[in-house]
Amino acid sequence: MSCLGFVVLTIIVGFTWGGWVTGGTAKEMAETAAAEGRAELAAAICVERFWEAPDAQAQVAALKEESTWRQGDFIEDGGWVTLACMAEPVPEAGDLCAKRLVAMEAPAAKEAITVNDGATTVQ
Repeated sequence: MSCLGFVVLTIIVGFTWGGWVTGGTAKEMAETAAAEGRAELAAAICVERFWEAPDAQAQVAALKEESTWRQGDFIEDGGWVTLACMAEPVPEAGDLCAKRLVAMEAPAAKEAITVNDGATTVQ
C-alpha cells in the first residue's frame, strides 16, 4: 500500500510542481508556440519591408496617428504581414509589427554591402 501511495504522491508532485503535462496540453502548447513563432517571424519581416518602402517616413507618421488598437489593422491593410503565397495576413503579426515600428526610430540611410568571391561592393 505504501508503494501505491508513493506512486500517487509522485504523480501529484510531477503534475503540480514538476512541469509534467498531458499529451493534449503538450499539443496545445506546441501549437501556441508555433503560432507565436510565425507571428514573430512575420513581424520581423514586416519591419524590414516597411522601412524598405520609398514612402516609409510618411507611412510611419500615418501609423503613429492611428489609435493604438487600430495600428495592427493599418499594418495588415498595408500588406506588410501578408507573406508570399498567403491570402491572409499572419495572425497577431500586425500588432507586433506596429508596436515595433512605433517604438523605434527611423533607421539612418544605410549602404548595402555585398561580398562576392572576396570582392566587396558598396551599393
